[in-house]
Amino acid sequence: MNNKIKLTMNKKGENNMIGFIGLGIMGSRMAGNLLNAGNELVVHNRTKEKAEDLLDKGAVWAESPRKTAEQSDVLYTMLANPGAVEEAALGEDGFLEGLKEGSLWVDCSTVNPSFSRKMADEAKKRGIRFLDAPVAGSKIPAEKGELVFVAGGSQEDLAEVESHMKAMGKAIQYQGENGKGTSMKLVINLMLAQTMAAFSEAVSFGESIGLEKETVLETLLGGPTTAPFLNGKKEKLLAGDYSPEFPLEHMQKDMQLVAQTAFEHGTALPIANTTKEIYALAKQQGYNDQDFSAIYQFLTNKK
Repeated sequence: MNNKIKLTMNKKGENNMIGFIGLGIMGSRMAGNLLNAGNELVVHNRTKEKAEDLLDKGAVWAESPRKTAEQSDVLYTMLANPGAVEEAALGEDGFLEGLKEGSLWVDCSTVNPSFSRKMADEAKKRGIRFLDAPVAGSKIPAEKGELVFVAGGSQEDLAEVESHMKAMGKAIQYQGENGKGTSMKLVINLMLAQTMAAFSEAVSFGESIGLEKETVLETLLGGPTTAPFLNGKKEKLLAGDYSPEFPLEHMQKDMQLVAQTAFEHGTALPIANTTKEIYALAKQQGYNDQDFSAIYQFLTNKK
């Protein structure tokens, strides 16, 4: 995919200035790909040092979410949790008071669907359009521009930012109205969390009955029952290097959002709730800032 695209044009045929708030593991790489594609970018993060590489490449720094919004036609947010999104949007110097009427806010954060719908309503009150467009993929796909966007909201609004998303990702999957993109992201992460935990337990079981870890990994990964993403976790399990691509604390948070959403809909998720508590225990024992594949270390008590 050629990510070298022209500046996106808004409905008036003018170049869009893109705002980006949240420059962590994912956001910094997504914003970098927007810059690489030739877009103009204004950025904000709680800690400015995380923006330095982007500023060196030509991004403009804004001192607050509101100041970011005041310079933006389209604003992206990639923040850690619903509380962080709400604070940036509605708190002191919140960006919803800075965005111009008719501008577009695209929230790529992993939050719960009811929260996305609440933010859509808050945006609408101010004449601002809203898309929930979280992404499937972690650090390396974000770096390579190979994320998958799952989007909820107006298809017309989504078409307006298609070129942005093609700079950051390899696919855009439209899910329906506001909240449906976030809904699909929780479905994806539910499967991801359970698969990683089940795989880790299988490897641990194999070791406990006398098999070599590398042999177990190679056999499982070469078989028909293993999800493709697990191939990327093999070296982490072998080397014991759990530098974060997707931090365990974020997975635990997402599983909590799954449980909250299931409760709101009266849905029973017995396997998911057990998995949620496994990640919560791992977080309590200090694995929070490690990659979520460190659930293997937790299950084998090899910290």
